Amino acid sequence: MALYLLFESASGYGLFHAYGVDEIGQSVDAVRSSVLDLDRFGKAVKLTAFTPFSSAVDALNQCNAISEGIMTDELRSFLELNLPKPKEGKKAKYSLGVVEPKVGSHISEVTGIPCQSNEFVQELLRGVRLHFDRFINELKKSDLEKAQLGLGHSYSRAKVKFNVNRVDNMVIQAIFLLDTLDKDINSFSMRVREWFSWHFPELVKIVNDNYLYAKLAKFIVNKSDLAEKDIPALADIVGDEDKAKEIVEAAKASMGQDLSAVDLINVQQFAQRVMNLSEYRKNLYEYLVTKMNDIAPNLTSLIGEVVGARLISHAGSLSNLAKCPASTLQILGAEKALFRALKTRGNTPKYGLIFHSSFIGRASTKNKGRMARYLANKCSIASRIDCYSEASTSVFGQKLREQVEERLDFYDKGVAPRKNLDVMKAAIESMVDGTSKDDNEKADASAKKSKKKKSKAEADGDAMDLDKPSNVADEEAEPGTEKKKKKKKHKLEEPQEQENGAAHANGDAEENGTPKKKKKKNREVSEEAEPKTATEGKKKKKKKSKAGDDDE
Repeated sequence: MALYLLFESASGYGLFHAYGVDEIGQSVDAVRSSVLDLDRFGKAVKLTAFTPFSSAVDALNQCNAISEGIMTDELRSFLELNLPKPKEGKKAKYSLGVVEPKVGSHISEVTGIPCQSNEFVQELLRGVRLHFDRFINELKKSDLEKAQLGLGHSYSRAKVKFNVNRVDNMVIQAIFLLDTLDKDINSFSMRVREWFSWHFPELVKIVNDNYLYAKLAKFIVNKSDLAEKDIPALADIVGDEDKAKEIVEAAKASMGQDLSAVDLINVQQFAQRVMNLSEYRKNLYEYLVTKMNDIAPNLTSLIGEVVGARLISHAGSLSNLAKCPASTLQILGAEKALFRALKTRGNTPKYGLIFHSSFIGRASTKNKGRMARYLANKCSIASRIDCYSEASTSVFGQKLREQVEERLDFYDKGVAPRKNLDVMKAAIESMVDGTSKDDNEKADASAKKSKKKKSKAEADGDAMDLDKPSNVADEEAEPGTEKKKKKKKHKLEEPQEQENGAAHANGDAEENGTPKKKKKKNREVSEEAEPKTATEGKKKKKKKSKAGDDDE
């Protein structure tokens, strides 16, 4: 049976005929030894056909299809055109060797071509890959390398599917920096307390907060300068007038030593640095909250921003956390205790980083382990929803949080919680309702916009009608309907008709009848046409009356 080899390169598809396999041997070891020798390998494998890709985009599409195990229309037409066609009702007397077994199965299902993918075929294709530029005369090795490099970059970019709003690396860096800032601010605040206590030791007992202490150290500078006039400013900083009075009284009877002006300036500058770090820490925490709501909204609503970020950071990424089973997630962060327990054959830890969640603290001592196991289960579900769902929503996280609350009530009061199936159904329904509401709101907003546009257009049309002159005496525009305009036209035409009648009183009846008919026609035309100014109408009537006098 003849053997054909399908080779997918970065520049196109190649079909090779392995007709001299007997010369190099049927075993895998024999093929491996002959692959490096082009003269020997070239006698066994010959190029049958080659079709290049039309563009880089086409090459990327073909590469994606091959990686997913799908045969494209271009590959099917290439194979059907170049492979020998078997007779009707008979099996093919050849087989097609491919690298990917999924592609081979899809080709055999669609076209009926028998495919095989084994070590022997892969070794032959390895030789084809090694000497591919030698089989095609017009293809240079440098061109092939450029095509491979470009296709590799584009394929990697397409696989990564980079999304700016869902970069979990920013969360990892932010939580690391947040932990570092907490340590630094704590140590710096203690240094400020120790440094300023040489000058004002009583302030430590009055103010416990580190940020407030640094703020007061910057404001007070020298305790001997404090007086009753500084109480309102101190009250604004501390937030309590009694405490401000206490600070002033303590400064008057302080046991601290006096410091030089240079030392006080250094203390003041260092206190300002501590304040700046504290403010930056607040901003960084707000940034972390927004990023966690974008990246993992369900995990955030279930366990909180800080604990969720620590879990993602410890796992390495959100996808790694989603791959972890609930049992691994439960002890994530307690690896040392786990391996120590395995070594000493002691009790394994019940919880790791999820211990910082409020649910574990609210549970009783005997139920902490069970609560940690249940919470880890829900965190695993939430992380998988966040990682693999396309729509960003926190509905599932809120429902999972309700389940954890119900589990706490069950442990404390014995109230039976809802089933997981019912809760997930309710979450899906609420999500669908939310999307439908959003669609309705968008439709209502668009309808309102269209109504506003119509009303604006009508208002503009009315304004245009009002701008046109319709009065003779004042030459001013008066708003009104079409009926009013018609009445005004009739009123204007009546005295003109009387003048014409007086001028033609001595004429014949036939002569008087003709101009009347013309006037009726003119009335109908004037009713259909736009309103004209009265002066133009008078000029036309005068011309007509002059023409009538000439006829007489």
